[in-house]
Amino acid sequence: MSETIVIIGSGLAGITVARELRRIERERPVVVVSADDGGFYSKPGLSNALAAGKSAAQLLLTPPAQLAAQLGVELRAHTRVERILPAEHLLQTGAGPLPYRKLVLAMGAHPIRLPLRGDGAGRVLSVNNLADYAAFRCALDGKSRLAILGAGLIGCEFANDLLAAGAEFEVEVFDPAPQPLGRLLPPKAAAFFRERLEAAGVRFHLATGIDEVREDGGRLRLMDGRAGAHTATHTADLVLSAVGLSPAVELARAAGLAVGRGIRVDRTLASSDPDIHALGDCAEVEGRVLPFVVPIMQQARALAKTLAGNPTEVVYPAMPVVVKTPACAAVVCPPPPDVHGVWREQADAGGVRALFEDAAGTAIGFALVGGAVREKQALSAKMPAWL
Repeated sequence: MSETIVIIGSGLAGITVARELRRIERERPVVVVSADDGGFYSKPGLSNALAAGKSAAQLLLTPPAQLAAQLGVELRAHTRVERILPAEHLLQTGAGPLPYRKLVLAMGAHPIRLPLRGDGAGRVLSVNNLADYAAFRCALDGKSRLAILGAGLIGCEFANDLLAAGAEFEVEVFDPAPQPLGRLLPPKAAAFFRERLEAAGVRFHLATGIDEVREDGGRLRLMDGRAGAHTATHTADLVLSAVGLSPAVELARAAGLAVGRGIRVDRTLASSDPDIHALGDCAEVEGRVLPFVVPIMQQARALAKTLAGNPTEVVYPAMPVVVKTPACAAVVCPPPPDVHGVWREQADAGGVRALFEDAAGTAIGFALVGGAVREKQALSAKMPAWL
């Protein structure tokens, strides 16, 4: 049997596993399979690159050939995996069969596509990779009125970035939720955050769900279809969907691996097949899908040790999430999703400080907006580990 470790995916998760493995051992053959050209870039940087004036080419950190040489891996670019055959330890790819000893699934996630009706639905864009960003920048040319579907982390970051880019954009954000950053911020913090972004020029349409997009003489008409009847119509030159991501589980499911929201793995990141591991946005680690940089880095470090023959469980420290919205600084250290508790918020003119307390009154999470973000380091040091 081949001793090769094959990694499917050349994003942060897959490349960090390869990099961490090479810190431990240099000789094991590693193949990285990428559906795109395999160049390395920072995906979180896509949502604040416009204001920095960066093109897609300028966001590329390491070209494919240089990356392969640095890591000592074989990089198979523009190669799609069609099927995983676990019993045979074999991948079927568009470029032929590829055997493996250990397989790492680092395939990320797909943008969720709303079931929009109307002849303009096909013009709604999303940005999930470098090629998407390049297409988005190109589509912005000559546009002024922009609509963003989704007031979560990515939607708010793009809204702020568009306004900070220096162009005369009008930015409107739509979400069925009653507040922005609904999954991250408690009410007072969310209200402060909304006020600051509105002061910067963002127009929020909350408790508003768009269900239809129509072409209308080159522009797009967004139809708000609450309660089964259209209650309002909004006009835009360009619509960006940022409603969230869905873990890429299709290959794993077809191979017979256990799948829930993501590919189910234990704390060593092993799937239901012990020779197949998963990490990053596609992985569900003991019931949790954590599409953020810090957990991905923790997973990659642990998995590299496991692949090198030292089984290691992933450990999550406190993991603050920095929201990249200069109009309103925000940092959130979410509490574990399976812990019950209550938010305690303190607001003043400069910001909001919120602590999430469990049933015993112990702070196990926090949210800071505005001037309160200065407490990030002090509070992070007090937070318990997630896992």
